[in-house]
Amino acid sequence: MQKALLLIITSFGLFVGGALLFTSRPVAAQNQRRTAVFNSDGTLQLPTGYRRWVFVGAPLTPNALNNGQANFPEYHHVYVEARNVDAYLKTGSFPEGTVFVKELTRVLNPTFPDGSRTEPSGRGYFNGEFNGIDVTVKDSKRFSKTNGWGFFTFGHHPQPYDQTAAEKSVTECAGCHIASVAKTDMTWVQFYPLLRGK
Repeated sequence: MQKALLLIITSFGLFVGGALLFTSRPVAAQNQRRTAVFNSDGTLQLPTGYRRWVFVGAPLTPNALNNGQANFPEYHHVYVEARNVDAYLKTGSFPEGTVFVKELTRVLNPTFPDGSRTEPSGRGYFNGEFNGIDVTVKDSKRFSKTNGWGFFTFGHHPQPYDQTAAEKSVTECAGCHIASVAKTDMTWVQFYPLLRGK
């Protein structure tokens, strides 16, 4: 009786183990999905985990220094995945599938007319609330009309951000990149110390 029970349990274990072996994908394969996820209508899904990517810089153009009319009055916290930073540092261009995330933060409660404030470290500009997110994706086939990059805005407002975004028109984003930074793979590498030396 015990032998029969042991045989049944062993057979069941082998059956389940075999089923898992043939239906599971290796962990490495599961982790190799593209960062940019597009829906069937062409909209881009909001990337996840980007705050754990490489932080490459944070330009700031506050309203107080631009007659109250800065195009982007917030800090631009820019993140890129490490593998794409490494590729850029080796080759001088970003590989297909590269995603830049630009998360905006307001200037923390200004107390002076120039938008600055005083903190224990001195007078300056400090990060305030999150206020939006923009994403650029390198995909030469999908975005052939804009030098291989697509531009998306998930809202210029406090969180929560929109979960999907349609590609922005050339006049809204790509046009400025084409006119100003086409020679540096459509990116503002001059603002990012880690990338600027390449």
